[in-house]
Amino acid sequence: MFQPIAIPFECVMLFNVIKLKPGIDFDDVEMALAETCSVVKENYSSKGFVAGQVFKYSGFISDEGSLGDYGNEEEHVAILTYWRGFEEHERSHADAKFKEKFAALLELCTDAKELGYELGDNALMEL
Repeated sequence: MFQPIAIPFECVMLFNVIKLKPGIDFDDVEMALAETCSVVKENYSSKGFVAGQVFKYSGFISDEGSLGDYGNEEEHVAILTYWRGFEEHERSHADAKFKEKFAALLELCTDAKELGYELGDNALMEL
């Protein structure tokens, strides 16, 4: 299930933050997330989907890496997906199977924002 991923340079990344309703935690949304991710992996791997990752918010806020005010960040999940392009991503989300599973996930949430990013020409860091 978990394995290393390779992200081609020309891919785009979608960053989705889903804030959970009060009283809902990661365990409550885990199955809905799995079903949503499964639809994407099974139906779009040959249609632009490269890879995805789901992260549970740990509660950590970096004092050294943060600027400005921040408050209670509430329980949330971050979903990162990598695609060949934004058009492929949008087609996947217009699919009826995906909409059904994603709607079930959103029933557990108060807010969801999905932002798209491109890798800058000088953004590569060597680790």
